[in-house]
Amino acid sequence: MPRHSPGLDHAMELLHGIGGITTKRMFGGHGIFVEDRMFALIAHEQLYLKVDDQTRDQFEEAGCEPFAYATKNGQTRIPSYMTAPDEALDDAEAMHPWAELAIAAAMRAKATARKPRRKSGRSTGATIGDSQNS
Repeated sequence: MPRHSPGLDHAMELLHGIGGITTKRMFGGHGIFVEDRMFALIAHEQLYLKVDDQTRDQFEEAGCEPFAYATKNGQTRIPSYMTAPDEALDDAEAMHPWAELAIAAAMRAKATARKPRRKSGRSTGATIGDSQNS
């Protein structure tokens, strides 16, 4: 796969002017990040934007569809990413408000992410650096 795809190149044109954007190859496509938070992705040359409970209705009302991909058991939908509205795919000025919603959703997701719980259990022996005083 080429480093840049036509879908990524087009998305970067639409997102021009939004500072601090970086990209990373992933999932057979590309993740698009601001401040190390993924707010968009390119899969199969399609742009998807991050949504959450605060923004999903706006995307649905604009006719956006959730990210989905085929698996051997059918299709898997990822409702936290939705297509951008059609009118925003042709004009950077129209895209920017949608991108800002996606960035805000990504920031909220990072802020509310839970820290992994430590597994509780009994120690089965001494750890490195333990010493016993006799």
